[in-house]
Amino acid sequence: MNSIGLDGESLSIEQVVRVARQHAPVFLEPAARLSMEKSHRMVQRIVAEKQVVYGITTGFGKFSNVVISPAQAELLQKNLVMSHAVGTGEPFDREIVRAVMLLRANTLAKGYSGVRPLVVEYLLQLLNRGVHPVVPEQGSVGASGDLAPLAHVTLVLLGLGEAEYRGKRISGAKALEVAGLPPLTLQAKEGLALTNGTQVMGAIGCLAVYDAELTAKTASIAAALAVEALDGLAIAFDPRVQRVRPHAGQVRCAAHLRQLLAGGEIATRSAGPRVQDAYTLRCTPQVHGATLDAIDYVRDVLEIEINSATDNPLLFPAEGEVISGGNFHGQPLALALDFLGMAVAELGSMAERRVARLLDPATSGLPAFLTTHGGLNSGLMLTQYTAAALVSENKVLASPACVDSIPTSANQEDHVSMGPIAARKARRIIRNVQQILAIQLLCAAQAIDLGKRHKMGRGTARAYEVIRSEIPFLDRDRVLYPDLFKALELVQSGRLLQAVEDEVGVLE
Repeated sequence: MNSIGLDGESLSIEQVVRVARQHAPVFLEPAARLSMEKSHRMVQRIVAEKQVVYGITTGFGKFSNVVISPAQAELLQKNLVMSHAVGTGEPFDREIVRAVMLLRANTLAKGYSGVRPLVVEYLLQLLNRGVHPVVPEQGSVGASGDLAPLAHVTLVLLGLGEAEYRGKRISGAKALEVAGLPPLTLQAKEGLALTNGTQVMGAIGCLAVYDAELTAKTASIAAALAVEALDGLAIAFDPRVQRVRPHAGQVRCAAHLRQLLAGGEIATRSAGPRVQDAYTLRCTPQVHGATLDAIDYVRDVLEIEINSATDNPLLFPAEGEVISGGNFHGQPLALALDFLGMAVAELGSMAERRVARLLDPATSGLPAFLTTHGGLNSGLMLTQYTAAALVSENKVLASPACVDSIPTSANQEDHVSMGPIAARKARRIIRNVQQILAIQLLCAAQAIDLGKRHKMGRGTARAYEVIRSEIPFLDRDRVLYPDLFKALELVQSGRLLQAVEDEVGVLE
């Protein structure tokens, strides 16, 4: 697998996913090493000259007015890490921890944080050897950076805390032994630089937006399959309709639907006795398209953030200045990730309503609950209950976290973003929507089998074939949850999307 070089400037979301999920190896670019060395020399000079600079020769937060002697500089940084490692809750998944470590290394590689290249090399050695700090999910308010979770990452560099290696939980000391590293002694500024930033919310956000893009394209496939199953009217997706309201996402989604339905009877059928469909069919470009636009916005925010310097203070070697600012504040991400959660939740709301239409004989014209022996068999009746439960859960989760703020550090930090909460909520919403879409795909395939058959579009026909290759027609009641899990795997893995795109081309 090709290695990924970190320079602090050009990391992509796709590279984050490769490192987090596929364990792509990572290295520090030589140019980044030089930049880091320049800013580290500034820190050394500040300590030697006994300058009063926040976080280097002073305490932190409310203790910023307490001057620390040069002799205590190393202990100050170690104490910061130990005292700030107060996370709680279940540990983050391995892929999130890997993404956090990568993003922290990348922001330090920019050369504005004052740390030695050795610090980044430690993070990359752990990553490349599959040693992952145990990081609790809860405890960050997303303002002075993701302090508590990043402190848990940093503990392992010092031979403290805990790590996961090959599925086993081990001590931080053992983790360094596995990685072939001695415990790191932090120098001035390094503890602060490692813990002060937005990398936890950024890591969750990168994986979430990547998954949201896959989910949104799969939602187009599910919508098109419902159009086929319900004998819908594709005229609503005509380019002329989109041209007079040319939101980019709407235009894209309508194009997806035309691409999926092309080659089938639905694509060319004009309106008959029924002149228009229900909104969850007819308004798919407008609703799904708005979600596509939201996802694009969130991607833009994240691509800026993961290549930014987000700790405090920042060192500017070219000007010889150290500036205290607020780049650690997570508000840009908090707003974007709340937006992401709300936007993706709407895909689930649309899909659940299509499930209801498919199962209701009054709206589908098909046997009730898509079973030919109703009464003795319940068919797919309860799948709508599950979808409804997930939609309602998403409504709660979609309540924004970013509008809340609880001051910390004796009111020194008097506005916080709650960005990590927004990130975790968005991730959970996306997973819920993937299951709702899986249910809708399952119901649509069953409806197609029970309805009057017509020639399907190339894309929808391929989607139907993939579903049926994994899940047989429901001729009588059986234990259904394995079917739901199989359908979910088709969605989450991207196998369904890939098979369809192999047939009709990429859904741009």
